Amino acid sequence: MKALHVITGLGVGGAEQQLRLLVRNLPVECDVVTLTNPGAVAEGLVADGVRVTHLGMGGNRDLGALPRLARLIRRGRYDLVHTHLYRACVYGRTAARLAGVRAVVATEHSLGDSQMEGRRLTPGVRALYLASERLGRSTVAVSPTVAERLRRWGVPGPRIEVVPNGIDVDRFRFDAARRESTRRRLGLPQGAYVIGGVGRLTAGKRFEVLVRALAELPDDVWLLLVGGGPEESVLRRAAQRTGVADRVLFTGERPNGPAPHGGADGLDLPSLTGAMDLLASPSAEEAFGLAVVEALAAGLPVLYVSCPAVDDLPRDAAPFARRVQGGADSFVRAVRQVRAQGAGPRSAPEAAHHYSIARSADRLMDIYTAATLGVSST
Repeated sequence: MKALHVITGLGVGGAEQQLRLLVRNLPVECDVVTLTNPGAVAEGLVADGVRVTHLGMGGNRDLGALPRLARLIRRGRYDLVHTHLYRACVYGRTAARLAGVRAVVATEHSLGDSQMEGRRLTPGVRALYLASERLGRSTVAVSPTVAERLRRWGVPGPRIEVVPNGIDVDRFRFDAARRESTRRRLGLPQGAYVIGGVGRLTAGKRFEVLVRALAELPDDVWLLLVGGGPEESVLRRAAQRTGVADRVLFTGERPNGPAPHGGADGLDLPSLTGAMDLLASPSAEEAFGLAVVEALAAGLPVLYVSCPAVDDLPRDAAPFARRVQGGADSFVRAVRQVRAQGAGPRSAPEAAHHYSIARSADRLMDIYTAATLGVSST
């Protein structure tokens, strides 16, 4: 089987890094097309030996991208097209059908109750999504929560499949020597208690809640923010305003897979996660909660406001993950309580193993097979 993945962009983000991990674990020949922004994840895919094509799309209304993508699909003689993220789903599903490929699968990574990938869920956004959805064979939801949102949106239930995001559990396994080395590189004081926040620095992630909470915590508590985005300057100003700027570290975007050429400083996401003592996720609207699952794989206690990945499992699958109300005061109280309990064994709970990438890839292959067989039988 030969598959083409179409994605909106390949900067460092959850869906983008998930695509790279999937391609490395799928037992099929895969090429990738990015409509825009061939960033760090594109470099990683190329380093993995994957062919990546940048379509050079100029914006949401660049209709010239449609025939370009259709020609690329036709030339590639692909058996299946798999689209990721809103713009790629709308253009990719349409282009696949124009190119004569009917085995089309889409993954919905980021559908919330009020927004999708940062855009408001207006009637126009919904209508365009549903119109293109009919051109595919199935839509994959990354959690049962997203599947229910898709049903409420109007996607027919029989067309929805659930394939959770997956992680490479071994890459996040706790390593005491790596932890100490990473903390030295970051310049953390001996004995510092480190709260981590991982994700795009956007308003929706609500990392300013952690900055405000830090101001109410002891001076040996630090905040490590892993990610880049438009809110970084806002967060830096908030840290200055609350008097904690000297205890907040910004790492910028970091890969969760092996970085091309070994990376500039070797500080990838697993290393940084291992340097933390606790992960805090203040986002109020998540489609899955990948950062939480990765933190659990590293054996970290986790405080979260929204995480379908944990909430969809039995309570004892993630005993060190705790839901909080969402305000800074709630995080202050919860951090104090977790710290008072002392460090745990730093072993991965059942929840982390439940979301292994191997399981996700196997499930996705079942969907690929059904999609291609369904085409051949019609």
